[in-house]
Amino acid sequence: MILKYLISTILLVNICYGYKVLVVFTLPGKSHGILGEGYVRHLLKAGHEVTYVTPFPEKNPPKNLRYIDVSENTKCLNMGIFDIKVIMDKEINLQDQNVIIPIMDNFWECTLKKEALQRFLYDQNEKFDAVVVEWLYSELGSGFATVFNCPLIWSSSMDPSTFVLSLIDEHLNPAYTVHHMSKDYSFSFLDRVYQLWSVARVRYYKWANSNNENELFKQLYGPIVAKKNRELPEFDEVKYNASLMLGNSNIVAGAGIALPQNYKHIGGYHFKEEIEPLPKDMKEIVENAPHGVIYFSMGSNLKSSNIPDKLKRELLDMFSEFKETVIWKLEKTIPDLPKNVHISPWVPQQSLLAHPKCVLFITHGGFLSLLETLRAGKPIIGIPFFADQYLNVNRAVAKGFAKRIDFGENVIPLKEAIKEILENPSYQQRAKELSVQFNDRIVPPGKELVYWIEHVIKTNGAPHLRSAALHVSWYKKMYLDLLSVTVIALVMIFVIIKYLFTFMQVDTHQKKKVH
Repeated sequence: MILKYLISTILLVNICYGYKVLVVFTLPGKSHGILGEGYVRHLLKAGHEVTYVTPFPEKNPPKNLRYIDVSENTKCLNMGIFDIKVIMDKEINLQDQNVIIPIMDNFWECTLKKEALQRFLYDQNEKFDAVVVEWLYSELGSGFATVFNCPLIWSSSMDPSTFVLSLIDEHLNPAYTVHHMSKDYSFSFLDRVYQLWSVARVRYYKWANSNNENELFKQLYGPIVAKKNRELPEFDEVKYNASLMLGNSNIVAGAGIALPQNYKHIGGYHFKEEIEPLPKDMKEIVENAPHGVIYFSMGSNLKSSNIPDKLKRELLDMFSEFKETVIWKLEKTIPDLPKNVHISPWVPQQSLLAHPKCVLFITHGGFLSLLETLRAGKPIIGIPFFADQYLNVNRAVAKGFAKRIDFGENVIPLKEAIKEILENPSYQQRAKELSVQFNDRIVPPGKELVYWIEHVIKTNGAPHLRSAALHVSWYKKMYLDLLSVTVIALVMIFVIIKYLFTFMQVDTHQKKKVH
């Protein structure tokens, strides 16, 4: 009987301990689905109850997990903009943040109007202890925290940038930080001027469109909040009210910049605790590769099948000249493959990179791929296409474990880069050194993720972590008030001196007339 009561008490304590967390990752991109699933997996393991807003629901979810299926929002975003050929032909400039911001605002508007999400948001019985929302060039997702009246935790999928940090602290100084959309990685005079211009241009765009964003925020969330007998705060009050920002970032992959107390690096939290073995057919290919394996993948959003056919054939011919075995993640079959080339529509990337026979990774430079590479300690050749991929690859080059090439009319630059990395052991050595730094942590990133979410809930929004910079006006940060006072004082001194000088001249002139 005593044992029965003891077990019941333990179960009751565990039930009471669990929090209700809402995780919102709405972008219909596989890599973003992987990041969202990472939050869900770690929170469930810690005993919490999770509601997951996602376009990638799975059948038969585990206990304590509920999906809000927004898969209809695939129609809200034109995935054709991520076509390799479209980008190569420069039909769209995905390096221009002023192009991406309205696309993402429209995507959020379309997603929030979907029936499943409307039904969920209007439900009077829904209560949460915290909400985790993925930030990606739009702050409209912050409204979830207002609807459910709970702390907001931003999730960032990339290395901390000025536009992410400005939501919880202030903008980064462009004199020593590269704009995350920049194609170059330099701090020369002209490059620093360009960085300043890039930041100023986007800040002006956000300022000029702030009224439109405010109106859209009111339209999307106003009726929902009113239904719950509350008043909708101003958009600025909501989007700058985050308790925490969890970044899929790591100082080894990024740069050593000053961060506010409520920004936390958790890069690599999507890793599985144990690396899964390779499937039988791929394991056979890898272990029968006497000279090692070169792995080639353009990630989950970019499809290698969209590479022009002529360029695909040239790539195959070029790969055939190497003694290494090549595994290419390619979404469709190709006839007449060289003997050393194998294609597959899906590759267990973490498992393949971790295999000792993998000697080189040719990648698009997505941040997830970069983190997985650092974990495995493998050199890379980066072929960036858009967004932060250029910065990721350029930093890897600067750190000494990568080469960067751009897809062009021929494959000669790629061939030369492969030869350089395979023949020069410094790239492999540097990759191993950085891997030691990357993997040497106090706690795994998944545990840190759970700890900080729990900390926000336990401390009623963690106000003690928030930056004082959010409460200081921009003109005070730049000491424009001091400058104004100084200028006024100098002008007054100048006027007084000029008056005294004029008075003395007049007095002297009058005395001369008297004499």
